[in-house]
Formats: sequence, C-alpha cells, structure tokens
Amino acid sequence: MSVDLELVPKHKRPPGEPCCEPVVYPDVEREHATRMAQVAKALGDPVRLQLVDVLRKHAGKVCVCELVPLFELSQPTVSHHLKVLRDAGLVGSERVGLWAYYFVIPDALEELSAWLS
Repeated sequence: MSVDLELVPKHKRPPGEPCCEPVVYPDVEREHATRMAQVAKALGDPVRLQLVDVLRKHAGKVCVCELVPLFELSQPTVSHHLKVLRDAGLVGSERVGLWAYYFVIPDALEELSAWLS
C-alpha cells in the first residue's frame, strides 16, 4: 500500500525564532530543581542509598561506629558518604564526645517523596 505525501519546500526561519512551541513547560522552579538535583546526586551512589535506608529504618540516631561494619569500607570512607548526605540535607548529625551520631531528616524524605509522586 503506498501513501502519497506532499513535499513542502523547507523555509529558513529568521535567527532567534523558535522552530516550534514547547510541548510542555516545567512545573518545577529552578531553585527547587537545583535542590532536587543535589538530593538525587547524593542518592546516586549505592552506599549512600543504603546508608539512608539504614538510618531511615532505625528511626533514631546511629553512631558511625555502628554503620562501618555494615559496609566493606573504612570509617573515613563511610564518614565521607555521610558528609555528602549531610550536605544534601538528607541526613543530620550530632557529636557526642569522639563519636558522631547520624539521623535522617524526615522533611527531606517527604520533600523527595512529594516531588517523585
């Protein structure tokens, strides 16, 4: 079965004129998109995702010394991953003597969940 198509010659559009209208516009403001990108980047590492999962399930403060045995990583590496999560606003920390205790910031997880749904 053949279909006859009418060929239309190409016309060069003037400089700066868009070729077509956008199909949809983003609902996310630039500032919020930047925030969510930082959160997504922080969760983009499997170890950090697992750390958030452990902290979320614990629902309290967890000493870094309790987290190190869960991973085949050194304590400084685990602390680095926790710092990335802290910088992204997903995790908070509190120092008690020599040890740091970490916890999930519930509002951050709710913000992520709301954005994803």
